[in-house]
Amino acid sequence: MATFEMQAALPPPVSRHGVVGWLRTRLFPNWWSSLLTLALLYLLVPPLWHVINWTLISATWHGETRAACSADGACWAFIGYRFNQFMYGFYPEALYWRINLVFAVLAIVILWLVLPRTPRKGWVGAFALFVFPPIAFVLLHGGLGLEVVPTNLWGGLMLTLTLALTGMVFALPFGILLALGRRSKMPIISSFSVVYIEFWRAVPLITVLFMASVMLPLFVTSGVEIDKLLRAVIGIILFQSAYMAEVVRGGLQAVPKGQYEAGAALGFSYWKSMALIVLPQALKISIPSIVNTFISLFKDTSLVLIIGLFDLLAITKVALADPAWLGFSTEAYLFAGLVFWIFCFGMSRYSIYLEGKLHTGHKR
Repeated sequence: MATFEMQAALPPPVSRHGVVGWLRTRLFPNWWSSLLTLALLYLLVPPLWHVINWTLISATWHGETRAACSADGACWAFIGYRFNQFMYGFYPEALYWRINLVFAVLAIVILWLVLPRTPRKGWVGAFALFVFPPIAFVLLHGGLGLEVVPTNLWGGLMLTLTLALTGMVFALPFGILLALGRRSKMPIISSFSVVYIEFWRAVPLITVLFMASVMLPLFVTSGVEIDKLLRAVIGIILFQSAYMAEVVRGGLQAVPKGQYEAGAALGFSYWKSMALIVLPQALKISIPSIVNTFISLFKDTSLVLIIGLFDLLAITKVALADPAWLGFSTEAYLFAGLVFWIFCFGMSRYSIYLEGKLHTGHKR
């Protein structure tokens, strides 16, 4: 009877469900944790409120001149006024529809390949690899009846995405070949792969871009002029393929030796064994490192300013040089940083989803 009365006198257990339950169990479970939580709130809430007020509440969202902007908040009117330049660079305004069409089709293709239950993924993948690139080039550059737009007018986010996507598409297969070459038992192929990988990994990308812009024309016949954008793309592919090769090589080394022996036992040739047994496992293991390399490539595209190409970050600097909109560098760089973060975070989250989807191990 006494035991029953003591149990009835105890407070009811704290519910772990709902917002209140979460707060009580995570932030206010006892007196000293509660004091620490209140102290952190006292230190963090004022600056956080200042940031929210400056960024959203007191910000100016519309305006044609800097006179419309309030001194108490951010001037997002500057971003709106220069938005087209941030997105398209110096591309002719009347031809924006070509860029919009290319990236709309690209977005549809990516969604088609990413979503789990869409049909005909093989056909869509083949279209993305072999049909879409020449169509996109004709639309962006011109020709075949379309007005030609020189690449020196390309810029902004459109140029950043073009460089990043082209580098990703070509660096991955080239890196796979280099990784296989480095592990080859043929001395010439193995030595060439090792020298190539170590050479490109030993120099910074900014040096590679400068060499591609200045020295690459020296290796072609006289009278042949290589476009500046093409030089940058070649330099990025050569550089990133070396890093991709080491990522894939790590995945190949992680595949158990028995998988190689299984391919040989089935009578598969070297390439068939690699394509059907070893490489799928190696690439699955390497997904985090591959995506990390892609994210690094996406951010490194800002270095093309060294050879006179105006990506998103370079266009931001150009916009800040406008005498009519001086003094809004914080807003401009926050906008550019947000754009880079959205794309990099998206790649990171899809990498995590892909890892979970392809995971074939036993759950603990």
